Amino acid sequence: MNTITFEELKPRLDGGEQVNLLDVREDHERAEYNIGGAHIPLGKVQMMQLDEIDGWKDQEVIVYCRSGNRSVVAAMFMEQIGFKNVVNLTGGMLNWKEKAQQLEQLG
Repeated sequence: MNTITFEELKPRLDGGEQVNLLDVREDHERAEYNIGGAHIPLGKVQMMQLDEIDGWKDQEVIVYCRSGNRSVVAAMFMEQIGFKNVVNLTGGMLNWKEKAQQLEQLG
């Protein structure tokens, strides 16, 4: 499984690149803060309820969660069931939010 950092992903999103994002957090976590993409909580990923993203099997899929732990579990599972290019967002939304706030303070 590959990983991607805030510093690598943010410019891609800011540049308008079409990126397949998958948020595996629970509903209440996503409601607080998210960077978009599909939303399938980890439990549903593990129950193979992935119809919404089935078309992404041969594409890059960047998986994220709160801190980067659940997304690792989801990414490993997705690789086992045939997703070919699953990437974990290092540090999850905790890291993302912190770094985004640092950028705002600098800008």
